[in-house]
Amino acid sequence: METTPTHHAPQRKTPGKAALASFLGSTLEYYDFFIYGSAAALVFGQLFFPSDNPAVGLVAAFATFGVGYVARPVGGLVMGHFGDKLGRKKVLLFTLGLMGLASLGIGFLPTYDQVGLWAPALLTVGRLLQGFSAGAESAGASTLTLEHSPEGKRGFFTSFVMSGYASGMVLATIVFIPVSSLPKADLLSWGWRVPFWLSIAVLAIAYWVRTHLDETPVFQEARQQQEVKPLPVKDVLRFQTADVVRVAGMSIMSVMQTVFTVFGLAYATGSAGLDKSAVLTVNAVAIGLSMVVMPFTASLSDRIGRRPLLVTAAVGCSATIFVYFWAIGTGNLVFVFAAAFANMTLFYSCFNGIWPAYFAEQFAAPVRYSGMALGNQLGLLVAGFAPMIAGLLLTPGAAGWVPVAIFAAGCMAIAAISALLSRETATTPIELLGTPYLRAVAIAQRSRGRKASPAPAKEETHEVRANAPQTR
Repeated sequence: METTPTHHAPQRKTPGKAALASFLGSTLEYYDFFIYGSAAALVFGQLFFPSDNPAVGLVAAFATFGVGYVARPVGGLVMGHFGDKLGRKKVLLFTLGLMGLASLGIGFLPTYDQVGLWAPALLTVGRLLQGFSAGAESAGASTLTLEHSPEGKRGFFTSFVMSGYASGMVLATIVFIPVSSLPKADLLSWGWRVPFWLSIAVLAIAYWVRTHLDETPVFQEARQQQEVKPLPVKDVLRFQTADVVRVAGMSIMSVMQTVFTVFGLAYATGSAGLDKSAVLTVNAVAIGLSMVVMPFTASLSDRIGRRPLLVTAAVGCSATIFVYFWAIGTGNLVFVFAAAFANMTLFYSCFNGIWPAYFAEQFAAPVRYSGMALGNQLGLLVAGFAPMIAGLLLTPGAAGWVPVAIFAAGCMAIAAISALLSRETATTPIELLGTPYLRAVAIAQRSRGRKASPAPAKEETHEVRANAPQTR
């Protein structure tokens, strides 16, 4: 066919470049989220929500942290729609710029003492913009990297999306450690603003890399074959609602991250009286080491499957969060680090390294961005408000953290059950992902009198390769 030569060049896969672009984008996203969480735990209660009762101000600050997660499903829904219609790359450039500018703006906000109620209102607006951007970023980066990855290594390359999470956390902590050590007057006047201002540097690097990245071959083929849908979210809810629900359930595992990094920081430095810089360092090292563990667990999932490791992560996190809070109560930083290492570096990394590929693999290409974004961000609503819920569950006394740990473990149980109910996709060819959608499309084509390839009964079977539609 005369069109063949024009098809090959744009369909070249560049997994390394895609992984780097997603890594840098996630670094910015999570850098901004971690500096907000750290600021909420350490200073926002005093600056934007002053109260005679410090606990009230802290809970209010945690509420604005959660507000960002309310905006995430909206961002995922809106930008997922455009990502499935216009392309992954264009949307990811927009979300990257929005996140960077929103964070920079927060760094220039006036405080409550300066403008009264306008201060918490403007802070909430900035947080909503952060959440809107983040809701599209993680699903888009995962989809883009997955579709650039070679068969048999999708988990490995896509894991770099969440390696950016660890990188962002470490970067945010490195910036916040000297800031948190400033005299209180300096910290509250200008020190807390510096981490937000510095986000512009990460934004510039990540934006440059993404502008030099090609659109994914999968999306280009879908566009060439006129498979791009006018309203992707309608199709994903029509044919893959159950997958959206299961992804939302698995996403609740992110409660562990926000309980550990945000509530845990406030509890350790407040109720337990540990040094701020010491706790930030422990968190940074534990999560930083996960940059090594995540690609390893993701590569392992390419060989043995995603589900066994996700269930292992849920069970391990449930047990070790009790140990972590117990360790904080002892005041022994070595014990705290050992517990943090087990919880975040080992077990949570099993989840964090795998979910970017696994969630995206649940959906067919024409609805992949929308489906993953919607399910993932709905589940993250619980994670966003987890620090506030934990603050309300905390009771007086040395064992006051127990209800918080039980809450986190309950969320892990929901995630584990959702994983067990999901399809295993590690060895499924990329063109056969999203069985319910493919089957529905095949039936619709037959009903219109067209010749259609039969959809596989199960994604797990290797025999489907013989019947796979040849799109190249």
